[in-house]
Amino acid sequence: MRRLVHRKKESGRNAVRHARKSERVSMPITKGDTVRVMRGEDKTKEGKVIRVFPKTGRITIEGVNIVKRHRKARRAEEQSQIMEMPAPIHHSNVMLLDPKSGAPTRLRARIDDDGTKERIAVKSDQPIPRTR
Repeated sequence: MRRLVHRKKESGRNAVRHARKSERVSMPITKGDTVRVMRGEDKTKEGKVIRVFPKTGRITIEGVNIVKRHRKARRAEEQSQIMEMPAPIHHSNVMLLDPKSGAPTRLRARIDDDGTKERIAVKSDQPIPRTR
């Protein structure tokens, strides 16, 4: 069996770009959380997080940032239609809602006695459960 002489370079411009693009954005918001939009066209709207995109730092919220998509019929019996669906927005434009008062709040982390990490609302000091 022949030895592999030429190897692909690990360093270089493409490796640096890949490393920058593939890193995930740390977000305090997870799927199932109730959030309020603080910036943009849909300001003051509240909704449940449907989907989280950790690579881009964006989230999809039900009933927020509704866009229209034109769908072409793929088979003869199908009908072409204009669909309305929520589009993702950046996670920095929303705030998590306090479980006690329902007002927007920042988060703090606390480690319990058993070693599990839980999210705490800054305003009311109440734990925010993770719904997965």
